[in-house]
Amino acid sequence: MAGMIGVTSGMAQNPQTPPALFDRALLRARQRRAQAQGAVSFLLDRVAEDMSDRLAAVMREFHAPADLWTPGEGLNILHARLPSIARIAIDAAGAEKLPVAPESLDLVVSALALQFVNDLPGVLAQIRRALKPDGLLLAAMIGGDSLTELRQAFAAAEAECEGGVSPRVAPVADLRDIGALLQRAGFALPVTDVDRVVVRYGNAFALMQDLRRMGATNVLIERRRTPTRRATLLRMAEIYAERFADADGRIRATFDIIWLSGWAPHASQQQPLKPGSAKASLAEAVKKAGKE
Repeated sequence: MAGMIGVTSGMAQNPQTPPALFDRALLRARQRRAQAQGAVSFLLDRVAEDMSDRLAAVMREFHAPADLWTPGEGLNILHARLPSIARIAIDAAGAEKLPVAPESLDLVVSALALQFVNDLPGVLAQIRRALKPDGLLLAAMIGGDSLTELRQAFAAAEAECEGGVSPRVAPVADLRDIGALLQRAGFALPVTDVDRVVVRYGNAFALMQDLRRMGATNVLIERRRTPTRRATLLRMAEIYAERFADADGRIRATFDIIWLSGWAPHASQQQPLKPGSAKASLAEAVKKAGKE
């Protein structure tokens, strides 16, 4: 499982600070390179359209919105409805401290960015503090079983050709993890769901080229620093084709897009009933239904 990829260090970690998995300054550089070379944006375009539809279903106006770390100009589609949206880009050092005042925003959106955060609980808590009461967070991130085929093919090839496995594909969160983190951060009415996208390629190298053009190649701090052997790459592609090809020979690549939303608490929001406050018991309701 991807979540089992860990970070090893000879130094003790501060228990209050999660271990850093991602080199966010490198992430920023690779996203900029992808934009300069012509980004592959089909996943981001899909998320942007879906986000526009989801916001259209929210019957309210937003006057202080912000886009958090979305790569490139991915959420331009929202500008018609949110002309005043502020864009928060990854800074040169890759810091995860949000440059916003408490209770200054009424909407935070983010597309395909939060999967590269080292301290996701901390970032969600910062977003919660930045939102005004009844403000909304709506975000999409890569998670679940994303790129499971590539993970498995690389692991098998490295084990066979090199006698070991190195971290290549970033660890990702699952749906339950994200829902729990929203609650932990203090969001009201948290909702999560997943959109699975299966993309087909001629071979594994075409998939890897797309990942480079998305600015989504390996930015793990513990990534391998030496070039991968040609034999390992070729064996990876063979294993990928053996295990994950359709009848026509094209391979499959899975992307799970996890959607998350939550509101900053407000007195006007629907509240759960307190235990024991129901006016009719379930047993009585069942008994009454049986008589009808």
